Amino acid sequence: MESFVHLRKGRTPKRLHADLDGLKDDELGRGGFTGRTANIYRRNDPTAYRSAGPLRPVDVLSSELKPSDATDAHGGPLLLFSNADCQVSLSRRTEEMPFFVRYVDGDLLSFVHKGAGLLETEFGPLRYRAGDWMYIPKACTWRQVPDEESTLLMIQATDEFRVPPPGYMGRHFPFDPSQATIPEPAPIDDDGRDEYEVRLIHPSVPGGPTSLYYQHHPLDVEGWRGDNFAFTFNIDDYNVVTSNSVHLPPTVHLFMQATGIYVMNFLPKPAEGVPGTERTPWYHRNVDYDEIAFFHGGSLYGIPMPPGLISHAPQGVHHGAPEKARERARRKFDEYDKVDWSVIAIDARRRLVPSAEVLANDLGQH
Repeated sequence: MESFVHLRKGRTPKRLHADLDGLKDDELGRGGFTGRTANIYRRNDPTAYRSAGPLRPVDVLSSELKPSDATDAHGGPLLLFSNADCQVSLSRRTEEMPFFVRYVDGDLLSFVHKGAGLLETEFGPLRYRAGDWMYIPKACTWRQVPDEESTLLMIQATDEFRVPPPGYMGRHFPFDPSQATIPEPAPIDDDGRDEYEVRLIHPSVPGGPTSLYYQHHPLDVEGWRGDNFAFTFNIDDYNVVTSNSVHLPPTVHLFMQATGIYVMNFLPKPAEGVPGTERTPWYHRNVDYDEIAFFHGGSLYGIPMPPGLISHAPQGVHHGAPEKARERARRKFDEYDKVDWSVIAIDARRRLVPSAEVLANDLGQH
């Protein structure tokens, strides 16, 4: 039961996530680090196991995956993971879309891992670059025109993405919406073709996509008003919340959320400076959420992080930074004063199902 008084039994450090003295810090908590919690101190690494069965961590390099839009202008993104609340896909488009798209099952939130280009939307044109989040409202018509090969991690919700409710720090921290780039209307004239294809993307209805054909350009919007619109937001403008004495839980870095889906930015920040503080995420088993980590780049105390690595940890299965990374962070405590990483995290309340392509390219670390 919940209590203001948290019990302490056996050998435990005085401070949370600090002064472990050889113990392994393992958190068993509900509600994605916001509910009831037990911090369990073990003798051994809880991720040192051999897995058999469907619930196992999966690690795959996105560069080894082959979305059809990478080689065919008429192709589309590759499905990576899915559940009843979302679909997570990978796009690596090199040519402009010869068609338009409209995601009709829910909002679309995409992260630009590599590349630059233009999104033509009903609300107007939006330039994009590496590190951008691109938000497209449900059923908005748009088209991608890349300047160069563009790798996108795409998250389609089954309802709408929202900015998290403001907490005690106020509505501008960590995500300041005033830093978003909002398009100006720019109607596009017909270019002489007989018709314009708009593909409706609807994973909830088998047999898709559905194509609509217009005799006029679908992006003919002269103006708009309201509070439902497309935008981009770059992670360079995200306000990172830090602590000097304890490694903060992932939920502190929440960016946007939809029903059953939480999206977070783990970005470069000052390292915890109080001696004895653990600087790496503690072991945990995602009791109520499946977790996807997408490594955009950087390093962890001198250990390079493979750009484009996608890691999936099912709820109930231990995971965390490798023990060698923890030991290095302790050993090199005085040599590093910054965490140089950029990681996109997705927490899903329902279990995520990896696609066949993801399982076929699993690095087999478990």
